Amino acid sequence: MKEIERYPLQQERKPQLQLSEEPFIHETCQLHKVRLGAYTALAAHTHFNEVEFGDYSYTAGSVKIAYATVGKFASIANSVRINPGNHPQWRVTQHHCTYRRMQYGFDTVEDEEFFQWRRDHHCSIGNDVWIGHGVVVLPGVHIGNGAIIGSGAVVTNDVPPYGIAVGVKAKVVKQRFSDKIAESLQQIAWWDWDRKTLEERFQDLFEVEAFIEKYGK
Repeated sequence: MKEIERYPLQQERKPQLQLSEEPFIHETCQLHKVRLGAYTALAAHTHFNEVEFGDYSYTAGSVKIAYATVGKFASIANSVRINPGNHPQWRVTQHHCTYRRMQYGFDTVEDEEFFQWRRDHHCSIGNDVWIGHGVVVLPGVHIGNGAIIGSGAVVTNDVPPYGIAVGVKAKVVKQRFSDKIAESLQQIAWWDWDRKTLEERFQDLFEVEAFIEKYGK
């Protein structure tokens, strides 16, 4: 058995990306009608269509999000799909030639009514949400603050704040914290603190009970 210390093609680890108020957008990203907050980072092959993406949130790559609002401090793993494409099942054919009509030469205009139907099924992702690898969040779903979605889950229904949901279809299997703690964290809403306040209080973000004792009402 051959021992390999390092494969020749492997490069030295690159310096860690330094984020700032100016969003980091990888050159392979495709963005359409997007609003990005400060300290956000979009990794390679991120595709956004009509998305609002809150401060400090990031994608880990190959993420596709459409018609959605994502809160602050959201952690979105690789290969996540939020509000995937839908098809008009009620028509004779559900093929997208009926709404992408110009592409197929069937009309001189697209089916804007269908695209508005997709917009009307907006997805909402709360603050401090962690969405694991390969998750699919279906149209119209709301995921509450502080929730966790386990890898590979298909989320068809709303997930409450600080809930942990896993599986296909996703079910809430536990809560991160007690109701009292979850309510206190939402009342404090630390994710809305400005940068100066975050820097001053950063060392308090590690112990939940001490944090609530110090900043809760």
